[in-house]
Amino acid sequence: MYDAVICEPVRTPVGGFGGVFKDVPVTTLAATVMRGLIERTGLQSADIDDVVFGQGYANGEAAAIGRIAALDAGLDISVPGIQLDRRCGSGLQAIIYAAMQVQTGMSDLVIAGGAESMSGVEFYSNDIRWGTKKPSVEFHDRLAKPRTNSGGVNFPVEGGMIETAENLRREYAIARDEQDRYALRSHERAVNAQDKGYFDEEIIPVTVPSRRGDAKVVTQDEHPRRDVQLSDLAALRPLRSRVDPDATVTAGNACGQNDGGAAAIVTTPANAERLGLRPFAKLVSWGVTGVEPNRMGIGPVSAVAKALSRVDLQLSDIDLIEVNEAFAAQVLACARAWGLSETDLLERFNVNGSGISLGHPVGATGGRILANLLRELDRRQGRYGIESMCIGGGQGIAAVFENLRR
Repeated sequence: MYDAVICEPVRTPVGGFGGVFKDVPVTTLAATVMRGLIERTGLQSADIDDVVFGQGYANGEAAAIGRIAALDAGLDISVPGIQLDRRCGSGLQAIIYAAMQVQTGMSDLVIAGGAESMSGVEFYSNDIRWGTKKPSVEFHDRLAKPRTNSGGVNFPVEGGMIETAENLRREYAIARDEQDRYALRSHERAVNAQDKGYFDEEIIPVTVPSRRGDAKVVTQDEHPRRDVQLSDLAALRPLRSRVDPDATVTAGNACGQNDGGAAAIVTTPANAERLGLRPFAKLVSWGVTGVEPNRMGIGPVSAVAKALSRVDLQLSDIDLIEVNEAFAAQVLACARAWGLSETDLLERFNVNGSGISLGHPVGATGGRILANLLRELDRRQGRYGIESMCIGGGQGIAAVFENLRR
């Protein structure tokens, strides 16, 4: 088995739902981050064995998005590509699969990541192809539908992902105020990171044309709220208040629906040296697990345990912990289960914000987190970082990376 190292993890800025990337196709986001990565590193088509991209909301506009990203970025037709979907874990799973190809010697270099345009996800109907005698046709929101059916017929979650967060809130006794304070901290951290330029090196700008003929170059994440106050968050109505009088989850303490792309190079140390690439980290271990669909947010706990057990590490050995913020209640439930202290949360947990503040472009989130995690690990000269996320339908995924720049 070969070591699999990660080189030059990058991402686009994250756009808000219906925001700056509203009219930018997901293929453009994917191709832009791919092109930026290639331009930075000088890679040639002959250097790339495969492209593995995650996408949570695939449709007919972007079939096998890894292949389209390669072609639209200007790579030769000899470069293949694939698309995968493990919901929120898709981008990280793409990195892991790329590493497996490299570790087994089947590929020398793979570009992996993901892309999502949640602003562009369509409404659809199953009633039209063969005609209908109904007086009307029902259209479904492809964003909303998977949140209720991802547990299949045996494990329905009628209230979607919000219901799962409320279940954990109840199980772990997480108060509304605690959730709002966590959300505020997430925004503060993301804004602080923006102001200090922590994201600058990892971001590939996106040029957005306008109807007037001019173009806007987007270089900064749109989702963080610079002026948000605790009182603003406290004033928001819980999303399930009509069916649950104790509901606490609001639009303010949950992640966003977002647009973006991310990519990284996965290769062997020897090949990285040959190509003049300086690795950030190597993949040490990973784990994926299943949990109850109506408690999906707790998935990182078992996934992290699995990943750490394979390399005889403890969570206390990890210098930086990244858990995607699907909901404040969900993240705090994981922290409770791990027994993390307030010091842990302050010093090594989502230190530059996450899904609540930076947003959650589902297929790109794993790559977005990786780009920041590995660069922050380098800044701090820590040894180990772990990335994890919960997954709709009741799964968790986690990966441990070791810093090679110490």
